Amino acid sequence: MSIYPESTAQRLCEIALAEVGYVETPDNITKYGEFTKANGLAWCGSFVNWCAHQAGVKLPSMVSTAMGAARMKDVGRWHTDNPQAGDLVFFDFPHDGIDRISHIGIVVKVEDGSIITVEGNTAPTGGNQRNGGMVMIKTRSLGAGSPVVGFSRPKYAPSKLEYPEVKAGEEAAGKVKKKGKKK
Repeated sequence: MSIYPESTAQRLCEIALAEVGYVETPDNITKYGEFTKANGLAWCGSFVNWCAHQAGVKLPSMVSTAMGAARMKDVGRWHTDNPQAGDLVFFDFPHDGIDRISHIGIVVKVEDGSIITVEGNTAPTGGNQRNGGMVMIKTRSLGAGSPVVGFSRPKYAPSKLEYPEVKAGEEAAGKVKKKGKKK
């Protein structure tokens, strides 16, 4: 039972944090892809849509992260500074061969000069950040040289509750708590 009401940013963060440690089965097969009917594709956007659905937060499809970002811009929910917990964060990783937004995560904490995120389909530092096969807590720097392109803030129900606790400075996969199941 959650202490956080449905449709709040706190509930979205709680759900995303509970998924840390999930690992896909081979070939990008996950419960998130099953939910969005996009199994076999890179699944960071499916992860975000699944978490939002579980939290009662309405979102357009984020399966194509570039199209999801465009949609959030179209509806006036895009910004490039002052991130908050609960914001969706969009990335373009330099030198990955894809020159566009190609990854998404959920901001769960903001620190001086960085954000703490929960991201689906990522990997530890040195691994593939946009197709790495795990749900992880990541610390991402902001400012010059950052892969962060921008943020979007879904329409949340108001809540004055504190956010779930996140241990800062960790890049954590946690213990593998959940394993994807291939059908």
